[in-house]
Amino acid sequence: MSITHVDVRRGAYHDSVTLLQVSRTVADVEGVEAAQVAMTTELNVEVLTGMGFEIPEGAGPNDLVVAVRAVDEVAVAAGLATAAAALSAKAAPSGGFGDAPAPRTTSGAIRVGGAELALISVPGRYATAEALDAISAGASVMLFSDNVPVEDEVRLKDAAAAADVLVMGPDCGTAVVGGVALGFANVVEAGPIGMVAASGTGAQQIMCLLDAAGVGISHCLGVGGRDLKAAVGGRSTRQALAALAADPATTSIVVVSKPPDEEVLTDLEAYAAGLGLPVRWATLGAGRPDLTTALEAVLEAEGRDVPQWPKWLSDNDPEPGSVDGSLRGLFCGGTLADEAMLIAAESLGDIRSNIPLRDDLALGSDLKDAGHLVIDFGDDGLTQGRAHPMIDPTLRMERIAAEAQDPTCGVLLLDLVLGFGAHQDPAADLADAIRAAKQSAARELPVVVAVIGTDGDPQGLTRTCETLAAAGASVFLSNRDATRHALTFLGGQR
Repeated sequence: MSITHVDVRRGAYHDSVTLLQVSRTVADVEGVEAAQVAMTTELNVEVLTGMGFEIPEGAGPNDLVVAVRAVDEVAVAAGLATAAAALSAKAAPSGGFGDAPAPRTTSGAIRVGGAELALISVPGRYATAEALDAISAGASVMLFSDNVPVEDEVRLKDAAAAADVLVMGPDCGTAVVGGVALGFANVVEAGPIGMVAASGTGAQQIMCLLDAAGVGISHCLGVGGRDLKAAVGGRSTRQALAALAADPATTSIVVVSKPPDEEVLTDLEAYAAGLGLPVRWATLGAGRPDLTTALEAVLEAEGRDVPQWPKWLSDNDPEPGSVDGSLRGLFCGGTLADEAMLIAAESLGDIRSNIPLRDDLALGSDLKDAGHLVIDFGDDGLTQGRAHPMIDPTLRMERIAAEAQDPTCGVLLLDLVLGFGAHQDPAADLADAIRAAKQSAARELPVVVAVIGTDGDPQGLTRTCETLAAAGASVFLSNRDATRHALTFLGGQR
């Protein structure tokens, strides 16, 4: 019988990114069945209760809960010790006797330390106030927090423009500033191309393809996935373009985005034309190039060779066009999911999704359909109260196993994103899931994976791809190429 331990620590604040990583570390301890280390916000209490943990009365949003369920007391103790060590390692050292007290506000810390950039990762309801505080102190902001109302986003970006600083976000997961990776980002060389990104995994795809082509970046400035929508109007994109145009290390710019609002894109193109250096566009949408094709055009415009993008093909894939059933795309990256749907829809027609290309193609709450479907497991609706699937892929692993048992599933298309912030060793678990799915399926089940990463990443691109290929998957650096390959089994084009 399992043993459960719940420990509430009053006033022990840690940011959400830290706690997501600590939760994953504790969950990996041998004998631990479930673990959650989180602030006791209303949403997190709901999640913890749903996991079977009972939270003591009186715990509030400024309190930390460490909840562990394990097979025995020894495993519980090991989990708690791991949590304590992980939290201690991430905590800032305390000052000595007689030192000045630590700043108690974001603006105070900025003024004491002279920081020019603040990374804010707090629950969405508190994020606007913290970001405004940072802006008031003259700092740009990378706002990792999601669930920030769009009217607050506009207010923040207007305040930033007035203060001549930049707001990256909200829901900005990827940036590289002066060679420093922030959030989910890859290890790439310094170079002449600047990036403005209204897309996290889209930015990572572009920077990793550039790396494979031997081209580095100056900066990657994330602006949040809504910035090119009509409600926000490209406010941060305009500022980011101006900042990169003024940067002597940047000789050209690539703008990466999920499907933008047409009027916003047209206005930004007109603005970019007057900046005095080339600005090129990798903006997804019907009738527009996919990210790889857009990047290839950038390389050609720069007078550089377009390489053969790396791939690792499975030796036991079925013949092209020989598979019955539907495409099942199970993604961690929303932009990669969008791109796969746009490419696949040209051959397959309508594809249902939790982030559909049209409202009438939305999946129900069970996320199931007998036809073609693509699921973004990183969508806000699936990450409330739990770690992003790039950190904790549990939900997707369960769905991989379920699709193997579903006779209407013809081919599995997956992504895997490497780099800072992501799972430290995702290949081993995913390879096990792929191997188990292929063995348990009562049919040939091709599996295709787009791996977004570089050999400089902590996980290692080549090592990761070889591990997945050994498990029976065909693996590609380009999400476009992975999607096209998956379509060949269903009669689509290569």
